[in-house]
Formats: sequence, C-alpha cells, structure tokens
Amino acid sequence: MTTIAFPLPPEDRGSSPHTGYTRAHWEAVADGLLDAAWKWATPGRALLDLPGRPSRSGVRSDGLEGYARTFLTAAFRVAGAEGKDPHNWLERYADGLTAGTRTAGRDDAESWPLILDHTVFGQPMVESASVAIGLRLTRPWLWDRLDPATQDRAEEWLRGALRHTPAPNNWYLFPYSVAGFLESVGRGDAETARARQRALDLLEVWYRGEGWYADGDGRAFDHYNGWALHLYPVLDAYLSGDAELSAHYGARLSEHLEGFSLMFGADGAPMHFGRSLSYRFAAGAAVGMGAVSGHTPLEPGVSRRLISGSLRYFLDRGSAGDDGLLSLGWHGPHDATLQEYSGPSSPYWASKAFVALLAPAEHPLWTADEGPSPSEGPDRVLSLPSPGLLVQSTRADGIVRLHNHGSDHVRPHEGETASVADPLYARLAYSTATGPTASANTADNHLSVRVGGSRSTRVRIHPLGAGHGEGWGWAASWHTPVFPEGAPTSPGLRVESVTFVRGRYELRVHRVLGAPAGARAEQTGWATDPGGAVRSELSGLHGWEEREEVRAPQGTAFTRWAALPRLGADVEGTDVLVALASLTAEPDPVPLPAAVSGVNVDGDSVEVAWADDGSTTRVRFAPLEVTHLP
Repeated sequence: MTTIAFPLPPEDRGSSPHTGYTRAHWEAVADGLLDAAWKWATPGRALLDLPGRPSRSGVRSDGLEGYARTFLTAAFRVAGAEGKDPHNWLERYADGLTAGTRTAGRDDAESWPLILDHTVFGQPMVESASVAIGLRLTRPWLWDRLDPATQDRAEEWLRGALRHTPAPNNWYLFPYSVAGFLESVGRGDAETARARQRALDLLEVWYRGEGWYADGDGRAFDHYNGWALHLYPVLDAYLSGDAELSAHYGARLSEHLEGFSLMFGADGAPMHFGRSLSYRFAAGAAVGMGAVSGHTPLEPGVSRRLISGSLRYFLDRGSAGDDGLLSLGWHGPHDATLQEYSGPSSPYWASKAFVALLAPAEHPLWTADEGPSPSEGPDRVLSLPSPGLLVQSTRADGIVRLHNHGSDHVRPHEGETASVADPLYARLAYSTATGPTASANTADNHLSVRVGGSRSTRVRIHPLGAGHGEGWGWAASWHTPVFPEGAPTSPGLRVESVTFVRGRYELRVHRVLGAPAGARAEQTGWATDPGGAVRSELSGLHGWEEREEVRAPQGTAFTRWAALPRLGADVEGTDVLVALASLTAEPDPVPLPAAVSGVNVDGDSVEVAWADDGSTTRVRFAPLEVTHLP
C-alpha cells in the first residue's frame, strides 16, 4: 500500500463496508487527478504536456491527449454535480478549446493537430471523441457560452473525425460520438448521419453473443468491450433519450455484465488481460454505465463495490505517483505492460470510470450499502462460449482466473505467421493476481513445441467449445504452432488444448499432432514471486517427463522478478499430455498431486479421477467431448 498524493474524505465503513469509498471519494479523486495534471498545461491551456517518454504520435498529439482525456474526467465530475464546478475546471477547458482550434494544424505552442486517417496521424481522432463527449455533457456550462466563431472552429476540427478513416475496430465509435455531439447541438447533417450509421452497422457485425463484441473483424475480446464497445453506444442513447437504441444496446451491456462482473478479484483488481491495461480502473466503466442507465443485472451496492474496489485497488498501490499523475503501467510504471501508442497522458482513459458520477447523490448506486462482489461468494466457474473464455474464481483467496481459448490479437487479413505472439492475448490463462511475463522471458501459461531449437508460440486461436456445470467448467481450442525466429511451420503440426477447472484446480490436456522427430513439448504454469503470498504449482499427470523452475528476470506487472514451473517431454507424431496446475493464495493448500487419485489415457481419451469426492472428468478428442461425472 502507498500514500495517495491528494486528500480524500474519511472512510465510511457503515455504508461501504468493503471499500470505505463513497461518492465524495470519487469526486475527490477526480479533483485530485485533474489538479495534478493541470500543473503541466501550456499557457493557453490547449495542451497538457505531461512528463514522460512520448508516444509514437509525438508530443503535440500527446498534449492533446492530456487535454481531451482529463476533460472527460472534468465533464463527468461537473455534469454529475448538475453544473457545480467549485474548481473552475470548465473555464480552463473552454480556454483550451479556444486556443487549440484557433489555428488548428499549425506547429506552434497551442494549436491542436488535425485529425487525419489512422494510417497517417490518427491519434487525434481518438481524442476527438473525448472532446465531443465532454462538450455534450457540459453543454449548458461550456459550449453554450462560447462565442459563435469558436463554436464553428471547434465543429470544423471535430469534423475531421467524420472525414477520415478510423482504425478497423472500436475507432469507428469515435466519429460516432463526435456526430452524436454535433447532432445534439443542432449541427447534424448527412455527414453525421452517415458516421453514426456506419458505426451501428459495424457493431452488429462485431457482436458475437453473450454480451461480447469482437474489437474489429477478428477475435480480439478484452477490456475494450466495456470501456469502448458498450460504453459509447449506451452513453449516447442515455444522453439522447433514444429509447430504442437504449433498449437494444442496454440489453447487451446487461448480458455482458453477467459474466464480466465476475472478472474482479476480491481485492478489487480487474483481470490483467488484453492491451491498454494502463487505463486501469476504466475497467469499471461498463459497471458504472450499467448502473447509471439501469441496464445491469447487478444490485446497486454490488456495482459500487466493483467500481470503488477497482478505484481503490490502484490508488492504494501507487498508480497515481507522488505527484498525483497516473503512471504508465499497472500498479506503478511498467514498460512491459505498454503498447507503442502509449504516451504520458494515455492512462487518463481511466477517466471513463467517472461515468458513475452521472448517477446523482440520491441514486441507489451511492445510497445502497455495498454488497460483496461476485468473486467474494462461493467458488464459481463460468464458461463464455462466444468469446471462448472460461472464468474461475475461488473464495478462499479471492483470485479470479481467465482461461483463454478464443481471444487473440490477429487481424483477419493477416496470415498465421504474420504476427508475433502478444503476451497479453496469447497465453492460456490470466488472473487478477498475476501478469504475463515479458516477451523476452519464458512465456508463462503456454504450451510450446520445440523443433530444431526453436520454441513455438500461439498466435491465432481457434475455439472448439466451452461449457460448465455446478462447480466445474471447460474450454477448448486449437492452434498451429508458429516459430517466431523465422523457422518455417512444421507441416501438419497442430496443438489441441482443453482446460477443465474445478475449485482452484486446472486440468490442462493437450493433444500434439504431427510432431516431427526430435520435437519437444513444454508446458509452463503461472509466473509468481517465489517469496510472495500467491503460489504457482504445476504437476505432470501423463506424458510429461521432466519438471524444472524457470526464471523471468523482467518480472510481471505484479512483481519485479518472477519464477514459473515448466514441464518437458519428447514428442513425435501424436501425443496426449496431461498436467494439473494451480494458482492460489491459500496459506496451506493441499499438495497438487494429492488432488487426483487416478489418471487413465487410452488413445485420444483421458479420464481423471478426483480424490476429494470421487468424481471423474473425461476428455475425448476427435470428436471433442468433455464430461464430468459425480
């Protein structure tokens, strides 16, 4: 735990027994983050040039990012207070808008960069959505008080988002949001209507069911579901009062929250999975939006428990440093968590969590007593076949694990070997208590095949199915092993993988097909600090010949230095490999091998008997079938 850089109200353990946080804490955090960021504003207030290494878009774009993303915090803060602005945040943003658009595109100290195609200079398009939403939220107190010339210049700058090509994913919701604002102030036309319809059409293409959107035409399922793909359309419908759109997209948000609400640990941590994790507590944006709009399956006290738990989790662990600025990382700074598009202001997409402030003080979100989060109840297993995910939570330690058999970061037009495996998508499992190892270290939670001294990676993931019963569940997929060092893919080589979970146990079954002579399979487990409270175990049950401990000197987002277990075995042709893994913070867990009383492998069929209750799990390949019998 660390000291928070700005003052907060006293804790209220009466109404908020889990976190101590109230609506007043949210307002205080918003004010504290804004105050720290505004110390770095340019004289004309158009750019917030926060310190740190620049993004690939350059310092001018980074300065606009600082303005736009913090504006979103201020807008939620002021709109949620019905225009009360004791710190005069909106005066600053009005000045910045005036200065930034006066000579947009000019290379001087204040002018905003123009919005161009994503392949040319696209980052300003991202920021245009935050500017537009901020203006829409604060219209009576900011936009309506601007002189007509400034309004016209702002409109012309924003229309760059409508006239240029977004990236082929959630970016289409940026011009959608810009168009929504322009229409709300009487400046809509065929151009705004076209941008909005295009985004809505794409959402229908990307929707895959169970409340999950793919982030583009591929199979990327991650936090962008909550802080973009659900947030923008539901917020737009909420602000416009469009009942039809609200019902349509709100129903999807509600279904999304059925599963996503389980992906927060008992300590408040969201799942460490997918890109842009420096947005941190923005992971709670979908929960807050659901509570504000009424499209949620969660009780108000549970919603507050989740969003406040996530906010407090990061503040207590130093995400806002000694200067009050959000750092690039997870807890504190962490380079391996970052993407090349990240700059000093990027973490301020965390602003989206403050959508919860649109619920007024008398709203049940703030007046109901906090309830326990879903991960604080009994052990749970939930399969999500549409995205190919399996969620596993254990009450004893409050850890939630996500087993990935369907989400990758490969664009549809790319071939199997076109991408290097992304550690934030390619691993078999993620959790709320561990992060993946860096790409230069041994990959955690990975099945690799070594051919000619080259280790394979998992790039494109092909889901095979998922399901669950009372206290157990499974998910399966296959992939073609790719050799990133340039070695060609071995003809016919394929890996089929099944994860079966119950309690804290993870049964990992793999069938390797087409392995050439001299090949070797390796399976790794969770990467943890060997001296820490969270322990990683991995035990070979069938086919594995050796076990060793491997170091990851670059550590993870949770620990400066990590170690992970690794199993190894020679393979040739078709081989079935069975292992049992565990990630736990229980003080004295039952030794892993004692959890299983028997294993029988017959061809492509595996049968595992569990020691605690005598139940049996059966996994059969070709065709795939997974059953669990009491």
